[in-house]
Amino acid sequence: MIPLSVLDLAPISAGSDTGDALRHSLDLAQHAEEWGFHRYWLAEHHGMPGIASAATAVLIAHIAAGTSTLRVGAGGIMLPNHSPLIIAEQFGTLEALHPGRIDLGVGRAPGTDPATSRALRRNSSAQAERFPEDVTELLRYFAVNTPSQQVRAIPGEGLHVPVWILGSSLFGAQLAAQLGLPYAFASHFAPGQLMAAIQVYREQFKPSAALAEPYVMLGIGVFAADSEAEAELLASSWQQVFVNLFSGTPRQLPPPIAHYRSELPAMQQAMLNDVLACTLVGSADNIAQKINEFAAMTGADELMITSQIYDHRARLHSYQIVADTLLAKNNSTASPCIPATATHTSLSP
Repeated sequence: MIPLSVLDLAPISAGSDTGDALRHSLDLAQHAEEWGFHRYWLAEHHGMPGIASAATAVLIAHIAAGTSTLRVGAGGIMLPNHSPLIIAEQFGTLEALHPGRIDLGVGRAPGTDPATSRALRRNSSAQAERFPEDVTELLRYFAVNTPSQQVRAIPGEGLHVPVWILGSSLFGAQLAAQLGLPYAFASHFAPGQLMAAIQVYREQFKPSAALAEPYVMLGIGVFAADSEAEAELLASSWQQVFVNLFSGTPRQLPPPIAHYRSELPAMQQAMLNDVLACTLVGSADNIAQKINEFAAMTGADELMITSQIYDHRARLHSYQIVADTLLAKNNSTASPCIPATATHTSLSP
């Protein structure tokens, strides 16, 4: 089995608050480390009532300080919202505090609405066009300083912080291939170009000082429970999130509703069929088979699982089911953290 990782959106469940969400994130990370998950990523979103990870670097520091072996990182930092120098300094600081455990995934979307984007004091559309140049600048700050380099990232300079390109289209796949960087595809919410993006990335990949061979990580939603019916019920909270988001009324993560999806209008059902095509729902008896089938179909090097579940104990149980059925066997024979066929240089994932 390939490595499995966790994508945490630090969900704020209806009736709870940000403090609860952040405490739950640390608790999940500590369990994920114990169960054998490889890395734990947090995503930058702004102005979202149900997501508590806006100050992504701060939360990464909190999670890394509360764990000891788990890789912790951003999935991702939305680079149009920031200057590359600031991000290099932030993640250089994190790497200095937690050597060899920090990842930096970067994306070109603003992670918010246009008004909030303007409040971040960035021209997001102009900055998005500069994304390739910003990534190159960011990589330069992590390199060893040269005499001609006037601007330096301290901390950051000379540190091996793995930089990933995040995307949900062919653009990110082409950029990651051109720069020779690992690629993470957001198939957990935008699977439309999944297979095409994987093909483009692998075919166009150019080896670099960072990575000798292409490395693809795919996001998937997983809702596992003791029964199929319970798993379907848990998944309804995630379904409600997308219906609310597409209707322009984002809210806190709502409690599950029985038979929610089947009772929606046809248009909303079709939307969910599109955005959740890579969401796997199942019982402890069959979820491992579904995950393995997805990995085999895509040829992924790693899977990153997100489980937006209303009840924290149910979310823990979902990840534990995955670990018990897939990672426990791995841990008895080999490390779950390194694909057998991967050969990477010092900036390997």
